[in-house]
Amino acid sequence: MNEAQQGSGGLATIAPPGFALGRDSFGRLVVRLADGTTHVGAVAVRAFPISAPDEAVSLVDVDGHELVWIQRPSGLPQATRALLDEELGAREFMPEIRGLRAVSGFVTPCTWDVTTDRGETRFVLPSEDAIRRLSRSTLLIGDNHGIHYLVRDIAALDRASRKLLDRFL
Repeated sequence: MNEAQQGSGGLATIAPPGFALGRDSFGRLVVRLADGTTHVGAVAVRAFPISAPDEAVSLVDVDGHELVWIQRPSGLPQATRALLDEELGAREFMPEIRGLRAVSGFVTPCTWDVTTDRGETRFVLPSEDAIRRLSRSTLLIGDNHGIHYLVRDIAALDRASRKLLDRFL
């Protein structure tokens, strides 16, 4: 790795030089590498979608093999960053719960009425096992359709929401 690839202090650069992102006529993500090879149908994957969503992203081919590692997506050119953000947004759907309005009962399965960063919704909590503690203050809650909801900070919820949530923890 030369100094241009290594960056200052031995840290990896934003992304390898010479790669490009685009879309084909069918809307699939296309990655062109520095050696001229093109990979159609690539997928963008965050390395740490919850703990560090603005850092490391990997572009993988249709077989799941890594093509490009992007350490700091924020340093990409604006057009490339916009395309990457669009791709990640289409792939990831994880509403963040901002409050619990009501639960149908304290025995699962039960229906939760919640307020998220994307609006109000209702989902069925299939079992208490669908609530995973990621850290002391962060929860990941899966519904009966496989959608995951994030509670980034339990303490940031209002008192009534915390009281409802405590019944399940």
